[in-house]
Amino acid sequence: MSSYLFAAFFILALLPSTADAQSLGSGADSASFTVSARPQYPTPYGQATISLLSNTLDLANAVMTVALAGKEFYRGAVQPLSIPLGKAGSVTNVKVTISSNGVPYVQSIFIQPQDVVLVAEPISSAPSLYLGKPLIPLQGSVRVVAMANFQDARGKTLAPNTLSYAWSVDDRQIANSSGIGRTAILVASPLQYRARSVSVAVTSPNGSLVGGASLSLAAEEPSLRIYQNDALLGILFDHALPEQYAITGAEASLFAAPFSLPTTSGSPLLQWFLNGESAQTGSTITLRPSGNGEGTASLSVTASTGNSTTANTNLTLSFGAAKSFNLFGL
Repeated sequence: MSSYLFAAFFILALLPSTADAQSLGSGADSASFTVSARPQYPTPYGQATISLLSNTLDLANAVMTVALAGKEFYRGAVQPLSIPLGKAGSVTNVKVTISSNGVPYVQSIFIQPQDVVLVAEPISSAPSLYLGKPLIPLQGSVRVVAMANFQDARGKTLAPNTLSYAWSVDDRQIANSSGIGRTAILVASPLQYRARSVSVAVTSPNGSLVGGASLSLAAEEPSLRIYQNDALLGILFDHALPEQYAITGAEASLFAAPFSLPTTSGSPLLQWFLNGESAQTGSTITLRPSGNGEGTASLSVTASTGNSTTANTNLTLSFGAAKSFNLFGL
């Protein structure tokens, strides 16, 4: 998940059992070995890996046969094996037979993937027409949304608001954000240079279908960009101004856009400085050279929130063609 969709993470589910899948045994002392499937929430059209464990059988000298939906898929040495899965809600019947000293031992599991996606929505600043996504803000918050597409074996889709969502942050269950229809959670941004994990387990009303997802959040430094505000074309967001800018006309209007500052307590405050002196507040400043002459000036702008999070940027201005000048901001 430094840019997100975070971004997006895919998931699925296994019907409950000792191996996160439903297990049925048959044959000679079928309890002589167990089958487990991972990941816990495999993805639709993905793969699940089955593994075997036994305290009584010599698996190193046994032969493993795996059948999918009644058709032989694998025969050979006992080893972890990847199983292809179908669409969301489809059931994959995995039958595992272990032959040891001429005696067959059989276990079956049923794997049913479900589709869950986690989307991170940083609560941070970006221009109103910005097509991108702001980063996770320092000392801010992130809204994480679970998008679940649950289907039963017949292909019937379950309404997301009927599902139960169990949220965890850094492996700690968040009870007051969990429950039926609780598709989103508000999470505090992690500390700088650290990560925060968010996960959700989703369950159908009768508990027969299970899915889940997880993602990792990392906060990024905020930034501040200055753009030309053209009288006819508006703000030219396609090109942020470099470190130097020449005023060639009677005036120049500039716009400052803060990116990825926390907005939990409101929009960032922007303060402009001209030659080190406070000039004005707000996102836009208009500069008008006057008199005759050419010269340079320094322009800077700082964006800040109610806490200690700030961003700033500087611009060197050049203007005029005669000897004297006067530059001021309105």
